[in-house]
Amino acid sequence: MLKRRMVFLVGPTASGKSAVAVCLARKMNAEIISCDSMQIYRKMNIITCRPTKELISRVKHHLFGFVKPSEDYNAGSFRKDALAKADKIYKEGKIPLFVGGTGLYMSAIIDGLFASVPLDKRLRRRLEEEARLKGADYLYRKLTKVDPVAAARIHAHDARRIVRALEVFAKCGKPISVLQKQRKGLNDEYKIRIFALNLDRAKLYNRIDARVERMFDQGLEKEAKSLLKSHLSRTARYALGLPEIKGYLQGRYNLDEAKRLIKRNSRHYAKRQLTWFKKDKRVEWVKVKDTESPLTVATRIYQRSLN
Repeated sequence: MLKRRMVFLVGPTASGKSAVAVCLARKMNAEIISCDSMQIYRKMNIITCRPTKELISRVKHHLFGFVKPSEDYNAGSFRKDALAKADKIYKEGKIPLFVGGTGLYMSAIIDGLFASVPLDKRLRRRLEEEARLKGADYLYRKLTKVDPVAAARIHAHDARRIVRALEVFAKCGKPISVLQKQRKGLNDEYKIRIFALNLDRAKLYNRIDARVERMFDQGLEKEAKSLLKSHLSRTARYALGLPEIKGYLQGRYNLDEAKRLIKRNSRHYAKRQLTWFKKDKRVEWVKVKDTESPLTVATRIYQRSLN
């Protein structure tokens, strides 16, 4: 029995995934499913660089802007929603094309998730209070002692994931990295291909800087002000650009400094994304020249996908 095809197009922020994805989807008779932990939120079009109306009009897009910014949403919820969308796409005789830069979401789809460990609100509050008072670095050092494997995969400032890993260890007595190896994935049921876009680092950083300027021209400050007036979930409140603009609005620095911080933090984020995907040996890297059109890049990927 032939396995159903499932294709991923991933890579760092500002690498041109959205435009390439539309061209690729049209070539392979696919529909696009978001694989981005921030583009799922409503009212965050500019700050998350959601695909333009023109791109969305050319190919069906799914799981973009469907969650309220006030609602918590995690990898487990994403996996359930994404696989349901994929099944509908298969029934229509098409292929699901997952597009985004969130490695955790990609892993949740392909490799599955470990058995859920019940939330302990009291324990989580205590750990979150420790992070607030002593900093994420303090909890990160704790994590390196009980689960060095998980610590190597989590950024030292990612308080939410550090807290979750410590919570799981405290509840189960086993490292989260060990439990994750017991996951049931999709490799037996699907033929999975993962393509990652990669540009020369200097070119990528230039693209990031230019995109941040465009975001401000499009109304990023106004969108951020509106978001900051509302209750935001623990995930949404850390959307790249939001904390930096919050600091500007609070008078801690001027607008030029806010832009500089967003550019710098976006470059750091791109570097972390590249590190994540380079650890996954299943990823097929696609070197992109700065002068290449999205159609040219998509054509190369499509030809490789047929092998």
